[in-house]
Amino acid sequence: MSITAFRFIHTADIHLDSPLKSLALRNPELADLIGGATRQAFSAIIDLCISERVNALVIAGDLYDGDQTSMKTARFLAGELGRLAKAGIRTFIIRGNHDALSRISRELVLPDMVKLFGGRAEHVLIERGQGERPVAIHGLSFAQPTAPESLLPKYASAVPDAINVGIMHTSLGGAPGHDAYAPCSPAELQATGFDYWALGHIHKRAVITGSTTIVMPGMPQGRDINEDGPKSATLVSISEDGSVSLEEKPTALAEFSRITIDAGGLSDWTDLAHALSDALKQARTASAAPELVARIGFTGETTLAWRMRRDADLLMAEAEERAAQTGAIWVEKLEIGCTPPTETRTASTGPLHELRDLIETGILTSDAFETALSQIADTLQGQLPTDLRDLFGTDESETRARRMQLARQGAEDVLARLQSSSGSGSEPA
Repeated sequence: MSITAFRFIHTADIHLDSPLKSLALRNPELADLIGGATRQAFSAIIDLCISERVNALVIAGDLYDGDQTSMKTARFLAGELGRLAKAGIRTFIIRGNHDALSRISRELVLPDMVKLFGGRAEHVLIERGQGERPVAIHGLSFAQPTAPESLLPKYASAVPDAINVGIMHTSLGGAPGHDAYAPCSPAELQATGFDYWALGHIHKRAVITGSTTIVMPGMPQGRDINEDGPKSATLVSISEDGSVSLEEKPTALAEFSRITIDAGGLSDWTDLAHALSDALKQARTASAAPELVARIGFTGETTLAWRMRRDADLLMAEAEERAAQTGAIWVEKLEIGCTPPTETRTASTGPLHELRDLIETGILTSDAFETALSQIADTLQGQLPTDLRDLFGTDESETRARRMQLARQGAEDVLARLQSSSGSGSEPA
């Protein structure tokens, strides 16, 4: 008699067909790539389930992305889950806060092998082979898009003499950029005596081990630069003795990456281009995703600082050319944070340097400027679609810092263009 582990893929926060959130995605080809990436990541998860011959797929909420989801999304989802059903693989889904907004999450007819948990906690008992413990899958869906209180008391106790797997959409104790949803603590989850808690909601992967293994798998595909880094699903194996083993499986079609290049000390444009190539090659080698979407930031004191700002379009063209040479890299945006060398700034004189000093010491630090900047930003923010308003920050302090950052960047860009118009060299006289 062969006793095998119960194996499943755990994923969450797929946000199928999520609308693009970044204003920086102005390249139509790049927009098409990212626009279809959540579907391709989900298909990769289905392929993974089939190739690994798992017993089940567990989706811990936010399969959809709210009320924007269309019936095209529904048909795609039904087709992919149908592939699993044909392979004899069961699917267990709970609704998260975004799913609760979706009309099709209530109307879509799913294959018989799919269990979509409702708004009342329940469990499904999976009988296995002779000598193997059954598996109890516990789940509870969000009935509304908010859940300010813990949902844990609604779950039933662990089924005796069974492997117990709980599925919950929760913010745990809270995380930056996430509102509180069904809050509970890892200690409370551990106290249930379950073998495994399959969580969703927080987009960054986290694993908590102990008597109960608790996993937040993160999202399988990032959608903008604020969801950068590798994305994956988790392959879970639970043995008869309750021991749990985990494998992180890459799923993203495109990985967002922040690449920082220290241009300090560089004085020749060719050297800057070489530094670009080196950084792009390193980032491409480090990423397992088929495509890499890079935001490149330049830092450091360099005599090229003014020219980089003045010729930002040429620098972007240089970056895109180097990315094309490296292969499978898209440059999403450049951020130029370089400054002229300190000795150059302090030793130089002239109208532009006087203007720079006035901006830094007399304007950017004044209450009147802060008030005017706030009014302009508030007006602009109010005209943005709701899903883009967090671009200015998610709270008062972050918003104030972001406004000032943009103001300083704008001042540097204006000074660089004035420098170009003055007809002098790459640095002010």
